[in-house]
Amino acid sequence: MVKHSKTIPARGLRVADQIQRDLSELIAFELKDPRVGMITISEVQLTPDYAHAKVFFTTLKDDPAAIEQCLQGLAKSAGYLRNQLGKRLHIHTLPQLHFVHDTSTARGMEMSRLIDEANATRAKDDLEPDA
Repeated sequence: MVKHSKTIPARGLRVADQIQRDLSELIAFELKDPRVGMITISEVQLTPDYAHAKVFFTTLKDDPAAIEQCLQGLAKSAGYLRNQLGKRLHIHTLPQLHFVHDTSTARGMEMSRLIDEANATRAKDDLEPDA
């Protein structure tokens, strides 16, 4: 379960987590759009009134063209996914789904690479005798 800020009520967190689980299952097993490949739903953020849900996803390929195709496929199938969510969730307001590509893993890998590079440079400097 993802830790969220304390300003979001506990029920909102549970609903967001349930939407994340259901969407992951729906996309993996029921969505037939060829543009949507293997994706991972990393987080769902709900507005307090449950009117809108930002669905963050990651893909295996970080190719911008593939991400754009996947985003178009998800946007096109948002109505179908919302309809299927309505059959699974029993809440008064079913949120509109807004899909956003999550770049946090790519940024994290880049930061890790930069840290490793800096540590290697520092270790090399430590091994060289002072001139």
